[in-house]
Amino acid sequence: MKLLEGKVALITGGARGIGRAIAVKFAEEGANVAFSDLKYDEQAEALEKELEAFGISAKGYASDASSFEGSEELINSVVQQFGRIDILVNNAGITRDNLLMRMTEADWDLVIKVNLKSIFNMTKAVQKVMLKQRYGSIINMSSVVGLDGNAGQSNYSASKAGLIGFTKSIAMELGSRNIRCNAIAPGYIETEMTAKLSDEVRKSWAEQIPLRRGGKPEDVANVSVFLASELSSYVTGQVISVCGGMHT
Repeated sequence: MKLLEGKVALITGGARGIGRAIAVKFAEEGANVAFSDLKYDEQAEALEKELEAFGISAKGYASDASSFEGSEELINSVVQQFGRIDILVNNAGITRDNLLMRMTEADWDLVIKVNLKSIFNMTKAVQKVMLKQRYGSIINMSSVVGLDGNAGQSNYSASKAGLIGFTKSIAMELGSRNIRCNAIAPGYIETEMTAKLSDEVRKSWAEQIPLRRGGKPEDVANVSVFLASELSSYVTGQVISVCGGMHT
């Protein structure tokens, strides 16, 4: 039997990058997959078809996780389509990097809204479903910079650190109802965004990592499967770094 056989998963920011890799890995393990992104475009449509090829049900949604009302509507739509939600992966996020002296208020507010407020929106909306089921696994995507900080990323670091505090609090609140909440802290993961960097920059980053390489989105997806499945049934309130040893 596959690890997520018959489960229903919802992944925000799921059409590309790490979110996409998680959607594919979940489908491979037998989960029915709903995913959202800001728009339903050709990439989302292609992913939907790719997921269905695993013999599971899949559907993409255009939704803004930073909108409280939009998050409620998304949860209701997924439940209407799939009947339940067993796994929520809060993966939607953005960067607006700059040194504090040059960072605008708008860039601070936007990163906090998309990266942190979205976690509140989605978790508050899904908890009603999971409380009724008396079952659920919530996985929040943090970052090693939420643990260690990083120059030029005070807004992003603050949002990802806040996410960790939220994760631990929700684990305490919902644990008695058999709802688990954990966080993953990726390090340098090779995605479409990092592919735009020069070879020299990517090489310099890799040299700072004990494993001497960047990670793949699939590395994060594998840990997500663990946290979503019964393999981690006694794991909650934890932060797992997927960083090649950057954070030790």
